[in-house]
Amino acid sequence: MKAMNLNGVQGRRELKHEMTQMECYLLRNKLKHYMDVDSHAKENGTYMIRSVYFDNFDNKVMNQKKEGMFERDKFRVRLYDGNTAFLNLEKKSKRNNLTYKQKCRIDAKEYEQIRSGEIDWMENDERPLMRDLYWQMVMLQLKPITVVDYEREVFIYKYGNVRVTFDSNIRTSLRNNDVLNPNITMVHTNPDVVLLEVKYDEFLPGVIRQLLQVSDLRAGAYSKYQISRMYG
Repeated sequence: MKAMNLNGVQGRRELKHEMTQMECYLLRNKLKHYMDVDSHAKENGTYMIRSVYFDNFDNKVMNQKKEGMFERDKFRVRLYDGNTAFLNLEKKSKRNNLTYKQKCRIDAKEYEQIRSGEIDWMENDERPLMRDLYWQMVMLQLKPITVVDYEREVFIYKYGNVRVTFDSNIRTSLRNNDVLNPNITMVHTNPDVVLLEVKYDEFLPGVIRQLLQVSDLRAGAYSKYQISRMYG
């Protein structure tokens, strides 16, 4: 069945598993013979992702995730490899079993205004996603809560538009939302945990499905934001 659309964005299927570093090592050595490494990765095959997540005083976003609600949204501002000159505002939405991601560019000055609560300019911004965030901040009192860092390794398989990612070295800023500060204090979560995510369109090719049949994977709706909030 063809994936549905949300605001012009095609939905993708997403599977998540928690695994150990050793399980990651074994699976990686299998995948590299069949899948391509992400061209954006550094020489060691990984890149660093930093995101600041939005939530409110009632922890609406975190609680919806914990409860496994079929319809939920999550806003974040993201940068790669410490490059604060290239920021994206992203909205990740869950509708039943499909995941949708919308994004737009945002600059450092705009983020600092949002961080300080100066948001009136967002109401009539030309970017629909920025206006969407404005109303969420007004009506639900969303604000940037915590920064999450992790290393990502990506394998790509063009048939089915498959992306297999390994996210490790997950760290949290606790309640500090200063995402642009390269010297922000980050606290390690569980160093042995690797989050495996498998994303694809209409189908998961059989060869990839077979490769992913490794033992003792713990399937679940894991979230790096949720893990980070366990520490503060």
